[in-house]
Amino acid sequence: MNRHHYGLILAGGRGTRFWPRSRKRSAKQVLNVVGERSLIQSTVDRLKPLIAPERLWVLTNDHLRDIIIKQLPEVPRNQILAEPLQRNTAPAIGLAAQILHSLDPDAVMGVFPSDHVIGKIPLYRNVLRAAFRAAAKRHLVVVGIQPRWPETGYGYIEFPRGCAAGDGAALAVRRFHEKPVIAKAKRYVKAGNFFWNSGMFFWRADVLLDQLRQHLPRTATVLASLPRFGSRAFSARLEQAFPLCDNISIDYAVLEKANGVHGIAAGDFGWNDVGSWNAVYELLERDPQGTSIALESIVLDSHNNFVDARGKVVALIGVRDLIVVDTPDALLVAARDRAQQVGDIVKTLEQRNRHDLL
Repeated sequence: MNRHHYGLILAGGRGTRFWPRSRKRSAKQVLNVVGERSLIQSTVDRLKPLIAPERLWVLTNDHLRDIIIKQLPEVPRNQILAEPLQRNTAPAIGLAAQILHSLDPDAVMGVFPSDHVIGKIPLYRNVLRAAFRAAAKRHLVVVGIQPRWPETGYGYIEFPRGCAAGDGAALAVRRFHEKPVIAKAKRYVKAGNFFWNSGMFFWRADVLLDQLRQHLPRTATVLASLPRFGSRAFSARLEQAFPLCDNISIDYAVLEKANGVHGIAAGDFGWNDVGSWNAVYELLERDPQGTSIALESIVLDSHNNFVDARGKVVALIGVRDLIVVDTPDALLVAARDRAQQVGDIVKTLEQRNRHDLL
């Protein structure tokens, strides 16, 4: 382990597409939707051989901080921070960089989503080692995932033509591309040098702060005004100052504007951002009829269904391609191919002021 390597886990999302299990106080990242450990616990488990828990930091919100502290006893509780207000990833990452640089002028930080699944962990760790090495050379480093199909729900990173997936080299990034329509996604996959943007980033803290001063000066000024982390005045000043930061992602704020961004064109290490209940279905074991049901069930002439109804016997007759998620106060029934629309249900509940269901 390198004592100058740190990890920032971003855990402030709401996971609205995992309603009704995902709520403000029990969002996707703290749920055990795949396996016995929650997604954020699994994230920390994967990182432990590379980054000691005492050098891990978590940025979340007030609703989730207590449960994350409980789930991650190995991470110092003062390093599990609640943002006063969600301002997207640029201010969140900038805040962590500001803190880390004040504690260690040679800090190199990796930024990790809290709610992804990795199937091939040794390969994943090799990619992280390569990314840290490149970041130590003062590069801004992104991780691209070799696409397994023409996905329209991810942004893409364009690498030089002829790049080889999985060789661990840090390559110059030619361009970032927005989420494409299906025809363009097919062209990206066929070209061979377009990779999914994984949302994992690596850089020296001082390099990132320099980029923020150049491309996002207002946010950089706000973050620089904070007292030293750990001082009595820090929390109160953060509460006042953080809402003044720009509400913008690190991709738009820095990566798409900066010169010399590099990336690791990673091969398939079993990455899945678990973006919907259908993604969970694809990850779990299924019976010969393609159905995934926890606990006891009776299935007659039913195929390719996902059911999460804990503590209940579930019986299915003559249905296919359904998602059924049951909780004490809400029941979701949806077509599997429309799983992405579960977030629209949350918006409707907000409009109806049904905060008891959120």
